[in-house]
Amino acid sequence: MSTTAPKGKTTPKAAATAVETLPDDRYLDRELSWLGFNERVLELADDPSLQLLERASFLAIFANNLDEFFMVRVAGLKRRIALGIAVPSNSGLAPLELLSAVSREAHRLQDRQSEILHDGVLPALEQAGISIVHWGQLGADEHARLRTYFDEKVFPILTPLAVDSAHPFPYISGLSLNLAVVVVNPKNGKREFARVKVPQSLQRFVPIPDDGSGKTRFMPLEELISVHLDQLFPGMQVEESHTFRVTRNEDLEVDEDEAENLLQALEKELLRRRFGPPVRLEVASDINPRILDLLVSELGVQGEDVYKLREPLDLTGLFAIAGLNRPELHYPVAVPVTNRYLKNIDPHQHAEFFGAIRKNDILLHHPYESFATSVQAFLEHAAADPNVLAIKQTLYRTSGDSPIVQSLIDAADAGKQVLALVEIKARFDEANNISWARKLERAGVHVVYGLVGLKTHCKLSLVVREEEGRLVRYSHVGTGNYNPKTARLYEDLGLLTASGEVGDDLGRLFNHLSGFSTETKYERLLVAPKTIRTGLIELVDNEIAHARAGRASGIKIKVNSLVDEQVIDALYRASQAGVPVEVWVRGICSLKPGEPGLSENITVRSVLGRYLEHSRIFWFANDGDTQVYIGSADMMHRNLDRRVEALVRLTSPEQITELTDLFALGLADTSSSWHLGTDGVWKRHHLDADGRPLLDVQSELIRIASTRKAAKRK
Repeated sequence: MSTTAPKGKTTPKAAATAVETLPDDRYLDRELSWLGFNERVLELADDPSLQLLERASFLAIFANNLDEFFMVRVAGLKRRIALGIAVPSNSGLAPLELLSAVSREAHRLQDRQSEILHDGVLPALEQAGISIVHWGQLGADEHARLRTYFDEKVFPILTPLAVDSAHPFPYISGLSLNLAVVVVNPKNGKREFARVKVPQSLQRFVPIPDDGSGKTRFMPLEELISVHLDQLFPGMQVEESHTFRVTRNEDLEVDEDEAENLLQALEKELLRRRFGPPVRLEVASDINPRILDLLVSELGVQGEDVYKLREPLDLTGLFAIAGLNRPELHYPVAVPVTNRYLKNIDPHQHAEFFGAIRKNDILLHHPYESFATSVQAFLEHAAADPNVLAIKQTLYRTSGDSPIVQSLIDAADAGKQVLALVEIKARFDEANNISWARKLERAGVHVVYGLVGLKTHCKLSLVVREEEGRLVRYSHVGTGNYNPKTARLYEDLGLLTASGEVGDDLGRLFNHLSGFSTETKYERLLVAPKTIRTGLIELVDNEIAHARAGRASGIKIKVNSLVDEQVIDALYRASQAGVPVEVWVRGICSLKPGEPGLSENITVRSVLGRYLEHSRIFWFANDGDTQVYIGSADMMHRNLDRRVEALVRLTSPEQITELTDLFALGLADTSSSWHLGTDGVWKRHHLDADGRPLLDVQSELIRIASTRKAAKRK
């Protein structure tokens, strides 16, 4: 396998006689880098060549991402500043400087989002027969139908809350949409303030019955409420109303060392989360300054926390519109294929399924290859097979009706030994995971919650099966969650194997997580927080040694985020030694590529599209004896220091070639991607010199998968 620089690429510059000192300003700020990622999402919404409802979906994704960024990252920064424990960021920005920079960038991005919606997406939707309309645009018959809908479905659940000497300013829940209402008492002319919460249990955009034109029309729910406010304040004159929305600190703070029962502690903390301090106030751009001053004062937000936006606010509601059944406005349908080694296996032939794994290590690539007929089937066979004696499983995020969880329950009901290591601290899925943990316990599954102080983020499954008087262990190590729903949207890898080495490794790791084992040595695994960082840096140093000796070297990394300073510094040293380093990152990247004397041999690319790139791959040329690891770990402090993560080394030449080809596709100059500059700015490269679209990586992988399926049928 060749590891020399491909044609058309710049050959890495030779190493200097001595490695240069690494400069102090060698990192990009992680918070600003995350905003850069969300801007890439926004650029997809702004792309007129993309299917229209997908553009609407990207607007909603951008809004949802930004909500979480404020709830967690901005809230955390504000909390640290308030407590006096904030320190300069890895980029050297002081806490208040960073907060101001984040605010400026977030304001710019939300303004751009509003511009894309009103000047791009909404007019295009209108041309496609999909409209968000206003009350004044409708006729008498439509008004009558909407009044009936309001009277029957909306009015009964509304609660106006007055603010006066007898009624203090009400609590405004996080992410709720609200109306700030001013009413006048006609008897004395006195103005009063009230708040009306827009119900989150109702459709955000109310469908309007077809008027015979064949158009699909919606009205914002808050506008429907606004035009009927007189029914909420009988005898009063409604003078004005304005929409607003508050984002609060919703990050969890649980001290596991002090919590006797982690489930109970988390449940209490989930209640506290609802009352976190405000970190952002979104208001309609035409809001009355007096009303805005009242909101700012009562909520205790700062001026830079206020975001004036064109209505409608809360564009996460666009998910409903983006889900309309208009196939021509969506990505072409892509049906996952069954991995070639698992085809045509009878669901009742358990020995045949496990025999396929025993015959070949199987590398899975979701969603191009089906999760249901591979990972899900693995656990379903294990639950039903009378020869399977035990199942051990990690669960980080699961869907509400998870067949994975059901398989574990079925296995326990069948008398098998079942261990489920449930990470109940998975952010924003805590309540769901608590529910499933208790359901598993009631079914007789041994449920444990991992190690104190560490989140269990690794994606592991171990099945112990009796075969001809001996026990054989079958393993799955993945990069993504055991969630059939997200497996259709997230790009991930997984390894199914009957390797004794991997089975032994997983057995030791599960014992370490569930008991008192201190064993931390593994054959084919790197495991955080002990050996992933040190193991990867050792592999990087090995490439440096190859480069200095004139041997073939190279590093390719695919991750969601690259922030860890020690890993980044190792990659800088590799670049200085002449090692070509190619990074494929979806989200945050604190590494500066292309810096003379530091990182001129490093390139950073990002691919975004219909699927969320989620797999983590670590590829090392190793003078032709290529080493490749896949697993759950991103290059971030939390993953390497505060989580249990696992990477597994691949040994199949076929699988190593497959991932080498994947890098070649994703990092090629002929493929559409974003390129990161030394200044931290991402530039989109999606057109060639003649203005023709470059190859879409995900569409090409769909084509390759379907071609393999067609070839198999022949």
